[in-house]
Amino acid sequence: MTKLEQKVMQLVTLIPKGKVTTYQLIALRLGNKKLARAVGNTLPKNIRLRSIPCHRVVKSNGQLGSYVQGLAKKKRLLQNEGIKIKGRQILNFSHYLYLA
Repeated sequence: MTKLEQKVMQLVTLIPKGKVTTYQLIALRLGNKKLARAVGNTLPKNIRLRSIPCHRVVKSNGQLGSYVQGLAKKKRLLQNEGIKIKGRQILNFSHYLYLA
């Protein structure tokens, strides 16, 4: 795993239960919003799904995005954390957004 990928995984571990962040916000935290695609390409490499909660990373428009174990699983995990979702969209997105 590259240093960039390691940093992405480290940042994802900081997202609290019941909150989400975006690929772009992680990229900004890395110093360059153009790294959002690299963040998205890194997350499927996560082999420690319990300790690195990549299901908490979503699109900037509040849509779920993808997940290595499938969209239905991502939706279920987020709903189990109290996040309200309709279809593929997080309701009241700003309420759940983690900005760190």
